[in-house]
Amino acid sequence: MFEREPELATHQSGHNSGVVHAGIYYAPGSLKGKLCVEGARDMYAFCERHGIPHERSGKVIVAVERNELPRLEELERRGRANGVEGLRRIDGEGLRELEPHARGIAALHSPASGIVDFRAVASALADELREAGGSVITGCEIAAAQPSPGGLTLTHPRGRTLARHTVFCMGTWADDLLPVGEDRELRILPFRGSYLRLVPERAQLVRALIYPVPHPTLPFLGVHFTRTIDGEVLVGPTAIPALARGQDATFSEHTGELGQLLRWPGSRRMMARWWRPGSSELLHAVLRSTLVRAAARYVPELRKADVEPAFSGIRAQALSRTGALVDDFVFSCSEHAVHVRSAPSPGATASLAIARHVADEAEARLGL
Repeated sequence: MFEREPELATHQSGHNSGVVHAGIYYAPGSLKGKLCVEGARDMYAFCERHGIPHERSGKVIVAVERNELPRLEELERRGRANGVEGLRRIDGEGLRELEPHARGIAALHSPASGIVDFRAVASALADELREAGGSVITGCEIAAAQPSPGGLTLTHPRGRTLARHTVFCMGTWADDLLPVGEDRELRILPFRGSYLRLVPERAQLVRALIYPVPHPTLPFLGVHFTRTIDGEVLVGPTAIPALARGQDATFSEHTGELGQLLRWPGSRRMMARWWRPGSSELLHAVLRSTLVRAAARYVPELRKADVEPAFSGIRAQALSRTGALVDDFVFSCSEHAVHVRSAPSPGATASLAIARHVADEAEARLGL
């Protein structure tokens, strides 16, 4: 396994809220719906097997206005169709029993949702790979993948490697290194999400996971509260297009990738379509008070003084040429490779199920 960075999980895998999603949000029959439910089950079992701290802490998805109730009902329908266990509707009083400081007219309670440290998961997976005889080579970015007799020649800082078969899992760089003729109608648009955290003396405002009813057509879950496995409570994230793909991109990478972003017609169409919610997200990113105000819809006691900056991360969001934000996992195969084209949230939750799906694809399509 070649890893671009000097350490594992330095991008999406290590810069997220650590939530194990149950599979509520995703369209029945979609890869997200199927692989999230399977992946959550596998993730809990993996953590138990390796002694990785985790918790089925539960989640409430809260409606604060009557016009959100139909969407809450649709989430319940999707969750049940996807096989999410234990889902139940609760009223405002039931919500306060679970989250005493939260307020809403109704909520959907998911006891199967939970939390984990995905960096620890990535480390355990690397250990399993080594124990099975594999190698994990860090600081080794694949700069090129050229067809060669019987496979692909991978060019990297240590030289070249001839690989009979390759699986490309490249996150925000997933649209690089595609072979000639491969469908390029999808591009990765990086989104930056920044989190706040509750100051320690106010962490008691949240027991577990408090989420809003999400926007009906955007693949983001909105500003929410997450009590992490370390006991911190995160508030966020924001969701604005990033100017570069890397977590710690240089100025030249920002300027170069901004030009590519603006030239791609899908980016311009997306911005024209979603400028209104985009403006709100920009305000959340620039003015802390607006992000706090959005979160306080669900926890009214929250004040600006209750939060402090936490961290930010880059999400790899696939975008079509028409400007549509792709709301499912996407995989493709070329002659000697399987490409993970899009695996955003719940990608970490579903990672073990995604791995099984990729292995099945490789066996069926590459003749392994």
